[in-house]
Amino acid sequence: MCLLLQSSSYKAELRKDNQIMTQDILFSNATIVTGDEGQAPSAGDVLVSNGLIARIAEPGTIEGQDATRRIDATGLFLSPGFIDMHAHSDLYLLSNPDHEAKITQGCTTELIGQDGIAYSPVRSTEELKSIRAQIAGWNGNPSDEECQTTLKHVGMFEWRTVGEYLDCLERNKTATNVAMLVPQGNLRLLACGPYDNVATADEIQDQIQLLKEAMSQGAVGMSSGLTYTPGMYASTEELAALCQALRDDFPGAFYSPHHRSYGHNALGAYEEMIELGKSTGCPIHLTHATMNFAENKGKAGVLLDMIDDALKQEIDVTLDTYPYLPGSTTLAALLPSWASSGGPSETLKRLEDDDTRELIRVAVEETGCDGGHGIPTNWDEIQVGTAKHPDLEAYSGRRISEIASASGKTAAEVYFEILRKDKLATSCLMHVGHEENVQQIMQHRMHMSGSDGILHGKSLHPRAYGTFTRYLGHYARDLGLFSIPEIVAHMTSRPAKRLGIYPFRGKITQGSAADLVLFDPETVKDLATFEQPKTPSRGISYVLVNGEIAVDQGKMTGARGGKIIRRRADGSVGTA
Repeated sequence: MCLLLQSSSYKAELRKDNQIMTQDILFSNATIVTGDEGQAPSAGDVLVSNGLIARIAEPGTIEGQDATRRIDATGLFLSPGFIDMHAHSDLYLLSNPDHEAKITQGCTTELIGQDGIAYSPVRSTEELKSIRAQIAGWNGNPSDEECQTTLKHVGMFEWRTVGEYLDCLERNKTATNVAMLVPQGNLRLLACGPYDNVATADEIQDQIQLLKEAMSQGAVGMSSGLTYTPGMYASTEELAALCQALRDDFPGAFYSPHHRSYGHNALGAYEEMIELGKSTGCPIHLTHATMNFAENKGKAGVLLDMIDDALKQEIDVTLDTYPYLPGSTTLAALLPSWASSGGPSETLKRLEDDDTRELIRVAVEETGCDGGHGIPTNWDEIQVGTAKHPDLEAYSGRRISEIASASGKTAAEVYFEILRKDKLATSCLMHVGHEENVQQIMQHRMHMSGSDGILHGKSLHPRAYGTFTRYLGHYARDLGLFSIPEIVAHMTSRPAKRLGIYPFRGKITQGSAADLVLFDPETVKDLATFEQPKTPSRGISYVLVNGEIAVDQGKMTGARGGKIIRRRADGSVGTA
């Protein structure tokens, strides 16, 4: 991992953020968990001033000024704010700016632009409309009228470039700090169109130029969604060209792939990504690195051996996971790639044709297809998430097999009905994980936290509200897989180092940003369930983002103290 925030830019960062706020906050007698690997907790006072950690001292030795807010932290742990290495908050940061899901579990920094498809860069209104429709199941798709009246956010959907999108977030103010990856699917869409074609040399060069422009505007790396269109149509050689450009022109930037399969030949798909790191020298961050579906039960060790072998060869590989068994995506993602070629409008046309629909059914149910990770879909494992069409509201939260049985339809008929009526915008949960794999992967020395939480709608995966507190409560305290300092490092210093923002973020030290979480180690717990997924966590007393109190005695304040984290021209990474 490359530390990009070197001493000169670090000092500049302190000067730049020194005007955030005026209220001093004193945490007295806290048990301080610095975020560093292997450092035991210690009692102390922590003074926050102007958005920075101004002083750390022995308990009772800091005398605050009259204006200081004093917080008695006796018996509580004070840690750096948690960093989400896989966030789907791209639109939610604007449409729901209080950001309850993340703030209430102590998340203060998020990495967006995930899975190879996001709202920028685009070159036209039509391209942006197509992307909005494609990822409506992740983020919703408010109409232009809603954006102008109900949402009232400056510049909503008026951007084209990554820089303009980040500017929009900055103008509207965010609850969390935000960094962004360049979505490779967007690059391919702009260069090649939404089709399953081999990219020409000129089209690859066009993508490289788009990548360089986006990186120069502040992105910190590149993502892929290699089971999603159109990114999935890229060859290994095409991806290698992009990774090589990252490596050559943006030292420390990384490639974060959602690889080609989490089911059949998952290990081969991981191997392809690791080999990209080896052949190009580009750092690789394996996002939501799971081993799912029946054929991968008990195979986590094989994956981890591959990663260890790569590390021995000095290939820079890291990974993130969420602490749950089911996955979550859109129902349309289960379609074969050929059925999605051309974009959402072409897909919907195919679904209206009886013969084509039958070909799709065979691919999804009988032979297995790339959208379904090469495995025939088991409808007992697929739970409908949020559906927008009023006729489908009763389907939310139910397995497709159960809906089919109750309605007298086949599972495929239910599936196609949902896709057609909801225009491909329905989310789903996939109950395909294995606890032994989840536990083994999360204990790897290069592991970091990533929620992969879809925030839009009513029927959500509970990871949206509970990822970080589940790591702290269930896996660290209750199961004893980690000490609290160990799991805090997974959620703070490790991701901060990957992002290049350590030690300004991800560590409690004098002069660092006051992104802080005060929690009760005895009671902290995720309360979100599959039945009640929007239940905030327990045991989080205070959350500060750049020194602004976002959670005060367990209650949200609505503060928006977040900063936009951008890669600078000199290679350092910091706030806008």
